[in-house]
Amino acid sequence: MEQQIEKAIDFKKYLKRTDILDFDNPSITSLIRDRGWKKMTEIDKVKSIYNYVKDDVKFGYNIADNISASEVLKDGFGQCNTKANLFMALLKAVGIPNRMHGFTIHKALQKGAITGIWYKLSPTNILHSWVEVYVNEEWFNLEGLILDKPYLTGLQEKFSDCKTTFCGYGAYTNNFQRPQVDWNQNHTYIQEKGINQDFGLFDTPDDFYKLHQQKLSPFKRWIYQNYVRHLMNKNVERIRRTVSNNG
Repeated sequence: MEQQIEKAIDFKKYLKRTDILDFDNPSITSLIRDRGWKKMTEIDKVKSIYNYVKDDVKFGYNIADNISASEVLKDGFGQCNTKANLFMALLKAVGIPNRMHGFTIHKALQKGAITGIWYKLSPTNILHSWVEVYVNEEWFNLEGLILDKPYLTGLQEKFSDCKTTFCGYGAYTNNFQRPQVDWNQNHTYIQEKGINQDFGLFDTPDDFYKLHQQKLSPFKRWIYQNYVRHLMNKNVERIRRTVSNNG
């Protein structure tokens, strides 16, 4: 009995609402209701929400890492950190415990999405995270939701000669043509080969960003938010559009 109570207490911290995980926002509650996620089994909740964040929320660069889940949903796009914010909020709202694992990745992973002088001026280490989800009494690392399917397919077509390791355009994997990005009670990854620093586990993204922020000067941050990220999103959309045109 004591062990059961202790377990319940432990998992409360993985279900709480925060400023970033604002799952009581009307846009999020409406989405959950429309998708029927609360009525699903535990496995189906995770799979359906994972696929939604992976493919319905496009890969792209938001104004900051620590924006709220509802802001990511409003943008309709996100990268590793911002998709994690939305994914965590949606899971918590339907009772699935989860936590954040924080890292940095080498900037080479972003080459192609960011080019020229802006790539040279970008920081060597880029803040990164994935979500760890507790289901069936096991923690799963779910990083593979970063790139939406049309974008990843466009990359694979553009670099069709690459069958093994690929680094760039938001991906770093040893199995480029068949990366493990689909979830069937397994770990999923698309950028993990670029990790160069491990910050450990955090109950919420709010806790993570209190301690770690992307290292940019105020001027570089302004340039990124108002100019560079828009160029990056255009580069990403150009890759994605090739799939639509070919289809």
